[in-house]
Amino acid sequence: MKVVNDFKDYEIIDSSLGMKYERWGNIYLLRPDPLVMWDNGNLFTKKLDAIYYRSSTGGGHWENKREIKPFVINYKDLKFNIKQMGFKHTGLFPEQAINWNLLREKIKGKKNIRVLNLFAYTGGASLACLKEGASVVHVDSSKGMIEWAKENVKLNKLEDLSIRFIVDDVLKFVKREIRRGNKYDIVIMDPPSYGKGVNGEIWSLEKDLFNLVKLTQELLSDHPLLFMINSYSGLSPIILENILSLTKQKGKVSSYEIGLPITNKKLVLPCGITGIIEYE
Repeated sequence: MKVVNDFKDYEIIDSSLGMKYERWGNIYLLRPDPLVMWDNGNLFTKKLDAIYYRSSTGGGHWENKREIKPFVINYKDLKFNIKQMGFKHTGLFPEQAINWNLLREKIKGKKNIRVLNLFAYTGGASLACLKEGASVVHVDSSKGMIEWAKENVKLNKLEDLSIRFIVDDVLKFVKREIRRGNKYDIVIMDPPSYGKGVNGEIWSLEKDLFNLVKLTQELLSDHPLLFMINSYSGLSPIILENILSLTKQKGKVSSYEIGLPITNKKLVLPCGITGIIEYE
């Protein structure tokens, strides 16, 4: 497992009975996490600015102890807008810092690198690539997430660099890019378990991931650098390795879990998996 140990503006302070107690800058949140299967005492007595409560019928709601306006946190030289969203989210997954670092390492010192970021959310990976001078095509089916990503680009003063924002169904976009003959040196995808496209297209990870990966391989340049898949759906890393091994034309396949340290008790919370193909 690869663990993020240098995110100074974020930490999981403690965890117990399906909840994680977090610090986002100077904001303290208590949010559900189904992987916290242990009992480490009552976290509701901690210093708290907001708690997210799940509903037994689906979804949930925030209970704020004080007014919380959108705020900014930093990771190294990257800045992110943080907001309270429905279904407990804040617009950022700090564990992805592991992959931001890998992307920057692959791009650093190289020129004319083209990156395709699919299911790109609020743009953490896009920012990392832009910081190293790559040109980025950022694709997501949610107009709201695209607007948030644009805010993050402006926050980092990167709006004058080469980034295109596309609101579209990912599978349809990839098929069009193949017909256009466009090529990329790095492909990143962070697909959900289930989702809907711009025109109501249904996405199912189990049914659609293999085909998407196979098609997207056709968009790689003659000398690609990296192909990356992230997943939060509870898959084994070996499943991603199998998919990449069966669809790749060249390169070295590997996978890893990513996690975040829990300050109290010195535990680690698993937060997802990543599968990659490296070409250099």
